[in-house]
Amino acid sequence: MIPFKTVMQFMLSIFTNVVLIITMYYLILSLFGLVKKRDNNTFEPQKSFALVVAAHNEEAVIEGIINSLLKLDYPKELYDIYVIADNCSDATAAISKNSGAIVYERFNKDLRGKGYALEWMFKKLFSLEKQYDSIVILDADNLVSRNFLKAMNNKLCEGYKVVQGYLDSKNPKDTWITACYSISFWSTNRMFQLARNNLGLSSQLGGTGFCMDTQILKELGWGATCLTEDLEFTCKLVLNGYKVGWAHDAVIYDEKPLSLAQSWAQRRRWMQGFADVSSRYFFKLMKMSIKERSFTKFDCALYSIQPIVTILLGISTILNCIQQLFAAPETITKVINMMNTTGITIAAACLLLAMVLQFLYTPFILFLEKKLDLKIILYYLIYPVYLITWLPICIQGVMNKENKEWSHTKHTRSVNIEELEKVN
Repeated sequence: MIPFKTVMQFMLSIFTNVVLIITMYYLILSLFGLVKKRDNNTFEPQKSFALVVAAHNEEAVIEGIINSLLKLDYPKELYDIYVIADNCSDATAAISKNSGAIVYERFNKDLRGKGYALEWMFKKLFSLEKQYDSIVILDADNLVSRNFLKAMNNKLCEGYKVVQGYLDSKNPKDTWITACYSISFWSTNRMFQLARNNLGLSSQLGGTGFCMDTQILKELGWGATCLTEDLEFTCKLVLNGYKVGWAHDAVIYDEKPLSLAQSWAQRRRWMQGFADVSSRYFFKLMKMSIKERSFTKFDCALYSIQPIVTILLGISTILNCIQQLFAAPETITKVINMMNTTGITIAAACLLLAMVLQFLYTPFILFLEKKLDLKIILYYLIYPVYLITWLPICIQGVMNKENKEWSHTKHTRSVNIEELEKVN
């Protein structure tokens, strides 16, 4: 019979090596986000936009997003605001009309969810006499920076067909959960989205704050009706040879969940969607990346299996802890002997330095993004708790990937766009 310790060491070796390779890949990728290149490509406003706001019972926040869109620094004749009042039982539609938006009401209890609502709305837009160069997708709880359409126009004129904007936070300091969400989004924007853009890879759609060339949408079709329609459409784009551009200066302020329960439910839904999409696109993307020697497709394939990567990282950590627990007496003896004889070795010093640098890396990114202050630093101290919750959430997501039931996240934080832009 093979000793338990041997089995544990073998399993640990496999998981550790896989996780190490993936971790090093993302670490190296993130380094390319440290430098933010100055974008000198500016174009006169020429692209026309249909701004589509998806809303389900959003009477508390819908007026805010419409008001911020009406104040955009872009020719008013080149954009219109559309609101999808999707299965609403409140005053969302009425408030939207009174605020100046063109409202389309949709009632379908069977095909529920943002993906279905968008597909329905795209058909409406395609049938209009007035046609638009691009369609922008926004959520009802969002607010957008005044330069949003100018930045999108620049990227479209550069040649991109789909562009994602910078996802910021509307309420970063409301609770520890909103702070942790915000830290995660801020660091992702810089370490991965900007990094991919600098490397010429495809950025990832983030669910809101992105625009799509109308002809590309007609050509490929939407078809993204799962729980993570943004990931599904990203995979479809990359599979068909397109890249998602990144507009770092086009800021979208998004409302983050206030409680752990709300956050858990939202992130579990995301991971269910990830698991569903990766099961349909991962092998296609990997096959095409090898066939075409496409690093962009490889990167997208790896991104699609985020829940699996998180689970592997969690298992590796747990196995390491178990191994260290078994080896604790021996390790303590070695440390004591080492300090009594030779002091702290170069290897030990390097390990300690690596741990310190890893802990300081995210705050450094936040400093570059001008998001670091005392309160955020204090919230960062409990950020590891938020990260730990991803493991059970990812496990639930993978186990329940067949559950396609859409759940609504309630939004209540009404903030003025001028207040946010003063702070930022």
